[in-house]
Amino acid sequence: MLKAFLNTDAVRFLASCFITQYVRLTWYSGRWTHHGATANQQFWQEQKPMILALWHGRLLMMSCTWPRGLPFFMLVSKHRDGLIISRAIKALGIDSIRGSAKKPGSTKDKGGFSAIREIITTLKTGKSIGITPDGPRGPRMHASDGVVAIARLSGVPVIPSAWSSKRCYIAKSWDRMMIPTPFDRGFVVWGEPISVPRDANEQQLEAARLQIAAALNAVTQEADRLAGVPLIEPAPLPGPSAIPQAQA
Repeated sequence: MLKAFLNTDAVRFLASCFITQYVRLTWYSGRWTHHGATANQQFWQEQKPMILALWHGRLLMMSCTWPRGLPFFMLVSKHRDGLIISRAIKALGIDSIRGSAKKPGSTKDKGGFSAIREIITTLKTGKSIGITPDGPRGPRMHASDGVVAIARLSGVPVIPSAWSSKRCYIAKSWDRMMIPTPFDRGFVVWGEPISVPRDANEQQLEAARLQIAAALNAVTQEADRLAGVPLIEPAPLPGPSAIPQAQA
């Protein structure tokens, strides 16, 4: 009965309102500074579209790092939790596209084909898109091939970004969601643009996927170093492709 109550529209609406107000309070009561590459500022000044990439665990404050007044869409899961996020960011001035960045045909694809098609159309109209390449369910800090497909088909570069804060709570969720506190000191780090050639072959696409993941891990770790918090590592992959462990 409690589970059914928590899944009602009224509860989801209240949850989205709470997230919106908490994000606003945390951003405006804190002191946040931008670091790293400055290519994103040139894109903003020239109003050129970009694919903003960040790990799912750094999603909470994303909307506040984007300049107000510039069109921006965020790819949000079709899961019921995605509706809460979609409503919350809408109140913060961010539109959403519901679906997944998983490559079409993937067994884990949740509306991936229609979402990717809508994303490419949006990018071609000059609007920017935000994507969490490890969303919606992981593995943590490993990029899916969907973000590479979008960059290749649209011709729009990927710009990695991350944020961190000094007094934060790290949730025990699969993505290790970071939750900053009000009156906090925060750091937003930007990386260099990554382009994917339209005629890229399979090997080049895989290299681009790994490059995007490495760049995202680099800006995320830099943000955590600036904040002075423990680094969060990518989740180990199962099977032969698992991340090698250091030998004793």
